[in-house]
Amino acid sequence: MTQAQLTTSTLDEETARAEVYGLLAALYYAAPSAELYENLRIAVTEAPAAGGLLESSWSELVAVARAQSLADVTREHDALFGGVGKPEVYLFGSHYLAGFLNEKPLAALRTDIAALGLARDEAMPETEDHVAYLCEVMRYLIAGDDVEVANLTRQREFFARHVQPWVPLMCDVITAHPRARFYAALAAFTQTFISVEAQGFDMLA
Repeated sequence: MTQAQLTTSTLDEETARAEVYGLLAALYYAAPSAELYENLRIAVTEAPAAGGLLESSWSELVAVARAQSLADVTREHDALFGGVGKPEVYLFGSHYLAGFLNEKPLAALRTDIAALGLARDEAMPETEDHVAYLCEVMRYLIAGDDVEVANLTRQREFFARHVQPWVPLMCDVITAHPRARFYAALAAFTQTFISVEAQGFDMLA
């Protein structure tokens, strides 16, 4: 992520969307690397045009990053999402859609992912319904080279089936958690971004 990656006017809208999904995937999957966190702390917070829908929540996320050390954020990620056994906050779609992990929503997701010609990296221990994995799929559907797969129709279908039904619920849980600070700001930004995405896809219907 570069300093102006999310707001520079030289990026077209589709590239910017793909970059946001990539950033969300990285930050939910693991605590940020030193390089990523430093870039986040120096990121531009003013949108290129007044009234940008993401500007307020993005500015808050950057402000929280500037106020916390990388060690603070790493501990927060581990406290919320890590640990042995049941985590404080689940990042898996099946938990929110079915109440249990590895349930029918995961099977449906795997079917749809296979239909896109994609497969989970064997090095990834988490199941495909992890929010980071879904963000990576969305990033590919936006920025991929195969126009038969990477197109607005596939984006809208995948978003409606596998992102919109539960990611806002996850964000609510994170923002309500008493130990969440950086990730509460990230969840608020995610919530706003998902809302903007949903509105955009509704306009295509």
